[in-house]
Formats: sequence, structure tokens, C-alpha cells
Amino acid sequence: MDAASPPPPRHYALFCSSCNRRYDDDGLMLDCLADHPPALLRTRYADERFSPGFDHDSLFRYQRWLPVASMRPDDQGAGRTVVYRSRGLAGLLGLPNLWIAFNGYWPERGARLQTGTFKDLEAHAVLRRLPERRVVLTVASSGNTGAAFAWACSRQGQPCLIIIPAKSLHRFRFAEALQPCVNLVVIEDGDYPDAIDLAARASRLAPFQAEGGIKNVGRRDGLATVLLSAFEEMRRLPEYYFQAAGSGTGAIAVLEAAMRIQRATGEATTPRLMLCQNRPFTPISDAWRPNSGPLNGSSEQYRDAIKQVYADELTNWKPPYAVLGGVYDSLVASDGDVLATSNGSAEIAAEMFTDLEGIDIEPAAGVAVACLRTAATSGRIDREAVVLLNITGGGRRRLGRDHRAVPAEPRLRLTRDSLTSPATLDEIAARAS
Repeated sequence: MDAASPPPPRHYALFCSSCNRRYDDDGLMLDCLADHPPALLRTRYADERFSPGFDHDSLFRYQRWLPVASMRPDDQGAGRTVVYRSRGLAGLLGLPNLWIAFNGYWPERGARLQTGTFKDLEAHAVLRRLPERRVVLTVASSGNTGAAFAWACSRQGQPCLIIIPAKSLHRFRFAEALQPCVNLVVIEDGDYPDAIDLAARASRLAPFQAEGGIKNVGRRDGLATVLLSAFEEMRRLPEYYFQAAGSGTGAIAVLEAAMRIQRATGEATTPRLMLCQNRPFTPISDAWRPNSGPLNGSSEQYRDAIKQVYADELTNWKPPYAVLGGVYDSLVASDGDVLATSNGSAEIAAEMFTDLEGIDIEPAAGVAVACLRTAATSGRIDREAVVLLNITGGGRRRLGRDHRAVPAEPRLRLTRDSLTSPATLDEIAARAS
């Protein structure tokens, strides 16, 4: 396609959650152009029916409600959320209407997310939203998101720059070696915020393109398929939705999906978002407490807390709490709440889930199970309520038994001291070209 030609029309438009301004999507847009405080863009689809495509057994069965510009034959293998009614965990907790949304690798149940977490859903949706013109998609990650984008980009030949702290490198093990289009940069002594800052600087240079995080409608609508899968299986919306939260993007996406389902079906239930965090790293929980300021912890306080948590994939210290349409608004709109649990409780809960349900789960999912257990035993939720528990990652040990794990090789290793040097960006650009 000629670079000057307009993109082909899409089956959706973008609308600002603040001013309701409408945009035709170019596959890259992240922000409203109007002059107002930051607000999330949202998709509005031409076909408002809930109508899964039964010829697909991947997240793309919901392509009518995904901001995808194109499809490929191999998209069928992208995987999706598997939803089932719990027996083991439900029996222990005394929650007869507990449903589990499993995101990971569990072939006996049909779960085949190849990096073991629900981040696969957002990676595939974001890549299918991109325009035809080539960009180097730039992603900062604490681990799981980066792994999902690295694998998806490698499979699809999409150039990408993935920046992570070195302590997350253990999550970059795949069924086969990554293709050269994946440029993995590791910050040896850094944390997630260091990766975010470096990715933001790189994205200001051509041909790098910021993936966008929560601002990317592809990411949110990809994660929204968790609830679409649940609604298809449960035939109703849950009354409570439990999920571990680092940024809270998945929970925001679930609420947006619930509103879409309500408009399509007349369903009246709004799932109460129950966000779960791992003490002592609890910026969303701290901000949600009455009379608490929004996310006022210092960098050094957060860096210290990161070193102490079981679920380090949840250590986002700049979650989109106050942005219009973000975490705070979603909690208020859903009459939700934020819970927190200790390392020991989360580890015990993860082991308990494996014993009762038959599959290993990731630390973040253990946090969600622990918080659900506390809520159930303390009477915080009605025991007869319909509850959906999002297991955001699992089956990594099961995956390791089926596939040889090939560790990813970083293209470049940096130190925090080198991040502000102009030569660092030059080197990144040279290696990514």
C-alpha cells in the first residue's frame, strides 16, 4: 500500500472516554487529540451482537469485538481462555458457584496459551491491530507481557524491541528460538520503571512505535476476551470477579466487556471487580484506602518493596489509577474493592490450587486465590454468589514437560548508569535496524 493512502475502513471506531470524540483507527492511535486531562480511548463496534465465531477456537472467535485489521491462517493457534466450574477449590471454600477462567497451558482442558499467561491474549490482539506499514513495536515489561510479545512477534515476523529488567529473563524460555526480528534488551540492575523509561525514550525515535500499555485498545480488548469466554460458558455474567492486579488493565478490560455484553443481551449484572495485590507492594490498595493519596510511595520505597514480594510480575508502581476510565473509575463503577495478601498466604494458595484443581499456577494467580480465600472465609462475599476467578497464568511446569525450553538470548545488556547516555539509544537503534 502507498504510504500516502488512507488505511482501509475498519469494523469499529475509537471514542474518547472523556469528550466522546470519534476517531477512525489507524492501528497505532493511543490518545485523544483534544485538550483535556488524560482519558482512555475505547472501541465501539459496528456489530453490537454477542456472536462468537464457532469456526475459531482461539481468542479470534470474538473477532467482531476485537480491533483487528487483518487475520492470518495461524491465528487459529493463538489460544484462548478456558472457563470451567470449579469442584475442588469451590468445595474447600464453600463457594458452590465458583467458576475459574484459566489462562495458560493445560492441554487436557484445551488451554494452549504458549507463554503460560493471559498476556498472550493482548499480544495477539495488538499485533493484529497494527497497520500494514512496518514499525518496530516497543514494549517495556516486568516479564510476562514481554515474553508474550516476544513469542507472538517471533511467530509473525513482526519487528519488536522488548526491554526488561534482568531478573525477569527467566520467563523468556520458549518452545523454539526467537527469530531475529525480536530485539531483547536487558537492564542488568534495573527494575520495571527503568524499562518503562527507556522504552518511552526509544519510542520517540523512528521506526520505534510505543505499544502503549493500557492506552492500546488492542491490549484491553484482547484481555476482555476472558469475560467473553466466561459469558459464553456460564451463560451469564458473574457477580464477583477476582484477579491479581499489577496495572489493573485486565480488570478494566473485563468491565468494558461486561458493558458491551449488557448492551448486547440485556444482562443486568455488573461484575464487582475484586483486585488483588501482594504485600508489601500494594500501590493500588494503598490508593484505594479512604483518605489515601493516589500512589504517593517514593521510588526507593517501591524498589525496596519489589525485592520482598512473591509475585514480582505485579510490581507496577505507576498503574493507571487516576486516568479517566482507569482503575479508580472502574472500581467505583463496579462497586469493587482491592484486597492484599502476604507472600506466605499466596504461596500456600498456589499449592492448594494445584492440589485441588490439578495444575500449577503462577505467583500472581496464587495472590488472587489467597485473596478469594480470605474474602470467602471472612464473609466478605455471599457464599451463594456467582464468582469468576481469573487464573491469569498457569501450566508453566506442564508446558515444560511437553516442550523443550529454549532460553532467549538478549541482543543487548545495559546497566542503570548507562540508560541516560545518548549512546545507549544509538546502540539500541543500530541493533534493531
